[in-house]
This record gives sequence, structure tokens and C-alpha cells, in this order.
Amino acid sequence: MNDIINELRDEYEAYKQQNVNLNMERGWPCKEQLELSMPMLDLVTSHTNLCLENDYRGYAGTAGIAPLKKLLAEVLSVSEEQIYIGGTMSTTIMYDLINKAVGFGFDGFMPWKDFVGGVKFLCPSPGYEKHFNICKTFGIEMVQVPMNDFGPDMDVVEELVRDDDSIKGIWCVPLYSNPTGIIYSDETVQRLASMETKAEDFRIIWDNAYCVHHLTDEKCQIKNIIDECAKYGYPNRVFEFTSTSKITFPGGGVGVCAASVDNIKWLTQKSLLQLKSGDKINQLRHAMFLPSVEALHAHMKKHREIIKPKFDLVNRILHEQLDGWDVATWINPKGGYFINIKLLNGMAHDVWKKCKDAGVSITPAGSTFPYGDDKEDAYLRIAPTYPSLEDLDKAMHLLCVAIKLSYLERK
Repeated sequence: MNDIINELRDEYEAYKQQNVNLNMERGWPCKEQLELSMPMLDLVTSHTNLCLENDYRGYAGTAGIAPLKKLLAEVLSVSEEQIYIGGTMSTTIMYDLINKAVGFGFDGFMPWKDFVGGVKFLCPSPGYEKHFNICKTFGIEMVQVPMNDFGPDMDVVEELVRDDDSIKGIWCVPLYSNPTGIIYSDETVQRLASMETKAEDFRIIWDNAYCVHHLTDEKCQIKNIIDECAKYGYPNRVFEFTSTSKITFPGGGVGVCAASVDNIKWLTQKSLLQLKSGDKINQLRHAMFLPSVEALHAHMKKHREIIKPKFDLVNRILHEQLDGWDVATWINPKGGYFINIKLLNGMAHDVWKKCKDAGVSITPAGSTFPYGDDKEDAYLRIAPTYPSLEDLDKAMHLLCVAIKLSYLERK
């Protein structure tokens, strides 16, 4: 064993001597992906008709333009009246929604800030750190809920919400979940929609960020949570979100919320002072560039052709380097932007630090848990999309060296 450890240490030191700066930390589109949407910038000119259902140059049209709402309604399987378009990122709308719940309360309910003892949110974990940071910003207590192969552990969720009216909601990334790649089962969606909650103003924040971000021909789908909530008598329970950040440009996309008609009216009314008019000209660019669901899927296929080889490379290297070591498990996702690696307990921080010290950035250990508290210290998230294949190959080999070295040094 000493020979193997010494060999791995030599290999690790050789990587450090290269002074690399490789980033697998964030789920960013790479330059080649961003280039796909450059033609969109040429579609709106001074000669373009900007007066459709209203004058897109003016203030009218708070909740988004009709042509884009039509497309998004079809993508999310709702009516156009159930679509709200605001800003360039869905995270902004989610942040604002929680801010409004804290400050004003949902329609007809007490503001969360006035709830004696404070409010709580369920956080399926591992999950998306920006969701957790929103809770942290507003002083909302986070309650970890374990994830399984079908979504959050619904036995745990149902027990928690049944008797505690301070639990006001749950974060969900239901399709190609960040970071695990899990796809929520029909039963999970149905149970979320139908469960009894002590809090009448309980809300599901349904972050459907990867609804068209498929990596296989299967194009996985999930049950329509908005329809399910209405079916079980809770039409206002869910707010669904998505965006074009990883379809066109993260810095110039479109953020979207879908919900019941009453929820959309409430959100629009509460947003009037804050966002009287979104960037309707940018929305028109998107509607012209992606005129149909078919055009959208064709565009996403181009994204897939760029990033699928990167996911395949990560999966191949993990198998080549770690099969037989019994030190790590992972899922090769069918879509989304991440690969989640579960190590043996107590290894994640050490592996993350070894990578950092050698010039490879991966998501900090613990980040995908509320308060950064991965009690097992076992989970690491890999974001393969941004680096080149060459850089990704080098970064993954270093990661595997760090994993094996950390494992052997513990023995």
C-alpha cells in the first residue's frame, strides 16, 4: 500500500507543479454554447415591428409579451394566463417571491415576518445552494430532508408538514435535480400536491430549471405539478419557475414563473412598483429566435451535442479510475448540468481541498446542504459544461487522484 500511496503523491505533486487553473465549480454554459444564440441579437432592429398586442417600447405589458408567453405556456403545459415573465433570471423571481411572502404574505395570509417564532422551509438535500442562500438571507430556518431515487423522502416530508404550521414551503428541482440528476417520480409529485399541511399558506417552489435540458433521446418528463395541485384542491400551492439562462444567454435571458391564475394575478400586482415593465424587446428577440417548441428542442439539441461528450468523459474517467476501489458512487444523468459524487463518509472536504490546492475548482464540500452542513461529509458536485474537453480530462484525472489518495491516507 505504501508504494501506491507514494505513487499517487508523486502524481498529485506533478499536477501541482503544472500551476493549472481549471474550473468545474459552476454550471455555466461554455463559449461554444453561448455562440449558438448569437444570431438572436440580429433579429430585432430599428425596422422591426415592435407594436403587437401593445407597444413593446413603452411601459405596458407587466407580465410579459404574448408571443413568448404562448411558447412558454406550451413548454410548461399551462395556459398563457398562468405565465409571468419577469427579469432575466428565474432566481430573481424566486428571491422576490420569498421577499413578498415575508413582507406581505401570500394572498389573504399573514406576512411570514409576523409569524411568532419564525418560519421554516424544507430543503431536500443535497440540493441547490442558491435556494438555501435565499432562505438564509431572510432568516428562514432550513430543515434538511433526505433525497432518494424518486425525489425527496415523502414519508419525512408528509410527517413534518402535517403538524407544524411554521413550515411554509419546500424547494424542489424536479427534473434532473441539482445536483443529483434525480427525476421526481409520478408518486412523489402526486404526494406533494395532495398532502395535508398544517400551514394553509404552504408553498412548493418548483424550480423546473432543466425542463428542456436533455442529454439523451429519452427527453424525460415529469407529472404536471400545477394540474396535480388543482386536482387535489390546492390550486395556489405551487409556483413553478424556469428560465432561458442555459438556453440563450445567462446574462440576457428571460425568467419565468407559472402558477394558478390567482397566483399570477397576485404576483403581477405585487410586482407593479418594482417591475412596471420587463425588457419586452429582449423577450421579442427570444420569441423570434425560438418561435415554436420544435425550434426550441432543435436549439437544445445543439447544446446537447456540445456538452454530452463532456458528461460522457466524466463518466468514463470515473469508471476507469475508481471502479474496484469501493470509494465513490455517482449517477450518469439523463439531463441537467451536474454530476453528483458520493464518497465514503468523511472524505469530501479533504478531496475538495486537495483539488483546490492543485488548481482545480469544484463546488465547495457541503455547499449543496443547508448551512453547508453535510453531516456525512461525503458529497461533491461536478459541473462539466464550462471547461474544454482537454481541461476537463486533466481536471477529472486530478480529482480521481485526490479521491484515491484521500481514501488511502485514511486507512
